[in-house]
This record gives sequence, C-alpha cells and structure tokens, in this order.
Amino acid sequence: MADRLHYEVKHDVSIFQAIPLIVAHDYVLVRGPTNLITGIVTASDLSLQFLQLSEPFLLLSEIENQVRQLLGKRFELGDLLTVRDPTDGHRKIEGVSDLNFGEYIRLLENPENWKKSGLPLDRAVFCKQLDAVRIIRNDVMHFDPDGISPQDVETLREFARFLQRMGAMGIA
Repeated sequence: MADRLHYEVKHDVSIFQAIPLIVAHDYVLVRGPTNLITGIVTASDLSLQFLQLSEPFLLLSEIENQVRQLLGKRFELGDLLTVRDPTDGHRKIEGVSDLNFGEYIRLLENPENWKKSGLPLDRAVFCKQLDAVRIIRNDVMHFDPDGISPQDVETLREFARFLQRMGAMGIA
C-alpha cells in the first residue's frame, strides 16, 4: 500500500481532531469551504501555539512557587493569619500555600513584616512588581477573552528571572 502524498482536514474541523494527524505526519493541509486548499498547519505551528498558550501559566506557577518559598522561610503561621482576606474569614490557612497573591502583597506591604523578611530590596518596588504579577495572574486564570499582551508575558518573564537570581544569590 502506497503512502499518502498529503493529509487533509476540512476548515471547520476542531483543532483537537486535527492534532493526532499533525503529530503523526508533521502537517495537514486545510481544505476551505470552496473545496480549495486554503492553508497548512504544521507540528511547528502547534508547538508555537502551545508555547503561547502555556507560557503564562508556567511562568505564574514558577513565580508563585518562588514567592511561597521566599515567604515560607521568613514568616510563621500567626503572621500569615493576619493577612487573610477579611471577606474570606472562614478559609483555612495552614501555611503560605493557602494565601492568595493579594495576601502575599498585604503581608509584605506591612513595614514590620518587611523588616522581619530581611529582604535586601526596596519594599515599595517589590510590592508594586508583585501586584503587577497579581493583575496579570487574574487575567490569565480567569481566561480574559482578550488574553494577555506580549508586554504582560515579558513582565512575568522578568519577574521570574529576578526571583531566580535572588534564589541563586541565596536570598530566596
């Protein structure tokens, strides 16, 4: 049996139906509504789309884990309980992983807590950057229909790199 010369999908087929063909054959041709070939989707296209969709989630995960590590080393449960969202008073807080981004910020905005953290950084600048990440995180996690901008992705990349450098210096 001879190999097919090409692989096609109709223009209205779900990308999820096309993915197995693209993975198996590295591409598919797209047949449009007028029955003409109107495009091609390659495995490379899928990879780029996956990166574009997943990068914000992966960066946010890395940032949140690094922030938790940073705070978990410096604060006790009593400190964490003082910053719980007052509208969510029944939520159980057993550790830093139970806090949300707003609570991380509230913890660090307090000058006494900042002093306790021992972080050799400007408190206002750090909290402002953390708040920028919080805003982007909310857009990502609530599936903002407009998505996030390339500038927002770069903000996440920069903050993740900053936290990585802090960790490499033994600060985080």
